[in-house]
Amino acid sequence: MAALFHNPVATYFGSGSLDQITALTTNQRVALVTFPEARGLGLIDKVQALLGDRLVYVFEDVQPNPDVAQLRAVYEDFWSSAEHCDTVFALGGGSAIDTAKALIVGTESGRFDDLLALLALGKPFTPSRHKTLIAAPTTAGTGSEVTPWATIWDTAQKRKYSLHLDCTWPKAAIVDPDLMLTVPAGVTVSTGLDALSHALESIWNVNANPISDTFAVSAIEEVFQCLPGLRHDLGNKELRSRMALAALKAGMAFSNTKTALAHSISYEMTLRHGLPHGIACSFSLPYVLGLAWGRDAGRDRVLQRIFGPDLAHAQSQLQQFLQSLEVKTEFSDYGVSDTEAREMVEYALQGARGKNFIGALAA
Repeated sequence: MAALFHNPVATYFGSGSLDQITALTTNQRVALVTFPEARGLGLIDKVQALLGDRLVYVFEDVQPNPDVAQLRAVYEDFWSSAEHCDTVFALGGGSAIDTAKALIVGTESGRFDDLLALLALGKPFTPSRHKTLIAAPTTAGTGSEVTPWATIWDTAQKRKYSLHLDCTWPKAAIVDPDLMLTVPAGVTVSTGLDALSHALESIWNVNANPISDTFAVSAIEEVFQCLPGLRHDLGNKELRSRMALAALKAGMAFSNTKTALAHSISYEMTLRHGLPHGIACSFSLPYVLGLAWGRDAGRDRVLQRIFGPDLAHAQSQLQQFLQSLEVKTEFSDYGVSDTEAREMVEYALQGARGKNFIGALAA
């Protein structure tokens, strides 16, 4: 069977590649979406210097896990104040890029609740208007710069919305490791583990193919080699660059497969227990590896390229790696009872991401 791999994002990688934003936005009006610390880090001034008068709007208060409570006002201000901009430049981690993806999808009314109503249907739709997106991650992990997906949270209602449209593919991704040099240890670890999860999830996936596997295996090997050392040497430019490339490869892998069971579990862990995304989607990886192993001979061969032929050893290796980064790997470590854990996994298997898991039918 022929394998299809498709990714329409023009990707720029390497030290200093942030400068590409100038050429990418020639004769355009640009809105910047970024995180609160960006100004103190000098990033907003740098973007202003690169864009000059074409920078017409700045939103710099992105919060982790974009929530409808904040997005509603931001969205409506954006479509009233920045309606005439051409491009949105997302500069930050996954939350900044997800926020930007939500902002670029315009409703006819300019009201955010109309967008939520469309998302609640869970079906593709063609927005009445939209902006172009360019994304530059400041963490090595999100992968969102090369995928069309975004997650919007409604913590008050214990609900999440998934956004995925043709227009939410970024036009371009700028992956500049220099932007990641100031990321603290905790965020470096959690985002790096998000990348690890993306790569593994793309392997134990019904949508996997040999091309996505190539990206995934390479990403996993690099995360294993680089992340522990980077945690203790945060200013190491070589390790930052290698982790940035690993995260990009993981993003490329799951851009074609989507994620699977570990991410489906993570959404419940975030909604119910407030677990940060990178930890929520990685703590269960040894457990999910055990469910995946033996389900499909082809998937086993790919996993064994990474872990060797023995399941117990593979789970132990993955568990020890996570624990070496001070990530606990049992549901009970996060206050989840055995009963709740079983219910959570069963519920996760029924979700859209859970159904991508190769063991979904048999588990």
